[in-house]
Amino acid sequence: MIETHYMNRILLASAFLLVNISAAFADGIPSVVPASVGSISAMVSPAPRVPAPKLVEPHLHIARSNVAGHARIALTFDACMGQADERILSTLVRERIPATIFVTARWLKRNPAALAVFLQNPDLFELENHGQNHIPAVDTPTLVYGIASAGSPQAVRQEVEGGAAAMVAAGIPAPHWFRGSTAKYDLSAIGEIRAMGYRIAGYSVNGDGGSLLGAVITEKRIASAKDGDVVISHINQPTHAAGEGVAKALVDLKAKGTEFVRLEDVEDTGDDKTTE
Repeated sequence: MIETHYMNRILLASAFLLVNISAAFADGIPSVVPASVGSISAMVSPAPRVPAPKLVEPHLHIARSNVAGHARIALTFDACMGQADERILSTLVRERIPATIFVTARWLKRNPAALAVFLQNPDLFELENHGQNHIPAVDTPTLVYGIASAGSPQAVRQEVEGGAAAMVAAGIPAPHWFRGSTAKYDLSAIGEIRAMGYRIAGYSVNGDGGSLLGAVITEKRIASAKDGDVVISHINQPTHAAGEGVAKALVDLKAKGTEFVRLEDVEDTGDDKTTE
């Protein structure tokens, strides 16, 4: 009994001591805990949402021939990255079909043989600027089809100037046209690029859906081009089915009496102040 009584007294004393220690700690931190909680809350609270920039995808048309049965069409091809599509390139050369090719600095590095073909056929090919690294020419941060935009006026300028510098270094005449990755822009970037002396190349017929469409639908889209249209397709995806449709459509259009021209050959009209 005595031992039990003694042990109970020890336990009570220990509990009393712990309560006092806890109280002492509690007395020392009330002014700190709320502040810490407030700081953490501020850190994890969502930042104000920045509205996405308004993007435009400009259209471009060329002067019509206005001759029945002889539509005038401008073929434009983007060479973004990857390899040259010989199905398209060989058709253009064999059929003597002129086209405007928009090249990036990245594509030029990987395709010296295709570049040589372009340069050996100056009567067919007009080479223009598709940028340095295939970055959308949008001067505020955003994603375009999952691709991060340039994000600032300085970065837009670098994309344009870097592409032009690579072209000149490769022996290509200084470009006059620019088409950015994704062909989408914000209006302020359009103004900046125009101030650099470039016309911005929109289009009126999307031939191959970014080279992602099948051969049949690509052929139909391009073959449906009308007098004054500017067609956009890609010449850098040799493994995609779209290239087969592009090549066949070119032959079909030529057989129909279509007049093919480069952008430098004719007058043009672009919306969103891209050519004014």
